[in-house]
Amino acid sequence: MWAVFYIRQVDKGGENAFFVSGYSGGVIAVADGVSGWAEKDVDPAQFSRELMRRASSLVDDEEVNYDPRILVRKAHAATSSTGSATVIVSMLDNNGILKIANVGDCGLRVIRKGQIIFSTFPQEHYFDCPYQLSSETVSQTYLDATVTSIDSMKGDIIVMGSDGLFDNVFDHEIVTMVKEHKDAVTTAKVLADLAYKHSVDFYFDSPYSIEARNRGLDVPWWKKALGQKLTGMINAI
Repeated sequence: MWAVFYIRQVDKGGENAFFVSGYSGGVIAVADGVSGWAEKDVDPAQFSRELMRRASSLVDDEEVNYDPRILVRKAHAATSSTGSATVIVSMLDNNGILKIANVGDCGLRVIRKGQIIFSTFPQEHYFDCPYQLSSETVSQTYLDATVTSIDSMKGDIIVMGSDGLFDNVFDHEIVTMVKEHKDAVTTAKVLADLAYKHSVDFYFDSPYSIEARNRGLDVPWWKKALGQKLTGMINAI
C-alpha cells in the first residue's frame, strides 16, 4: 500500500504543490514554495507550482529514466517563474526500487509493519534556512540533492510532506495515525488536523521547538514563565 499525505494550506491560498503519477511503479513529488518571496511582491506559489507541472510532464522522458535527480534537473531548468522552493521526488521503478531525491526540508518516511524503516533528513545552510531550488543563478541545483535508493516491499507505506508536517508532528504520531486510519484520505486529514493543532498550541513541545532549543533559540523569558514554547510552522503537508 502506498499512502501520500498532502494538504494544501487554504488560508493563504497555498504556497506548495505536488503531483502523483502512475507512470511505471509510481512517481510522487512535493515542492514547498519559499514564503519570503512575498516581501518582494512575488507570489511564492508560482515557482513551486510550475516546478511540479514541469516535473509531471517529464516523468516519462527517456533521459530521466527513473532517476529522480535527473527529473529535478530537467524540471528546474524548464521552470521560468520567479521564486524558489524545496522539493522532494520519489520514483518507484519496475524492479521495486524506490529512488528518492531531496533538496531542502521536505521529507519522506517509509513505514513497514508499523515501524519507520527509512527517514530523509533536511538539508540546510543553518537552522530554518533550507537548501532550495531557485530562479536565481546562485542557488542549489540537482547536484545538491540527497539521493537514496530503497528496496520496497509489498505493504510499505510512504508518507511525504513539507516541513509543515514534520515540524509539527512527531514520527511516532505519524505511525500511530497510519495504524489507526487505514484509508489514505482519512489519514491525510487526521495528520493535517494534528499538524495544525500542534502549530497553534503555544504549550506543545513540537519537533520544531525542540530542535530550535537545541540550536540555542527559544521564546522570551516571560513566555517561558507562562509555560509557552516555540511552535512549528504550518504551511503545507
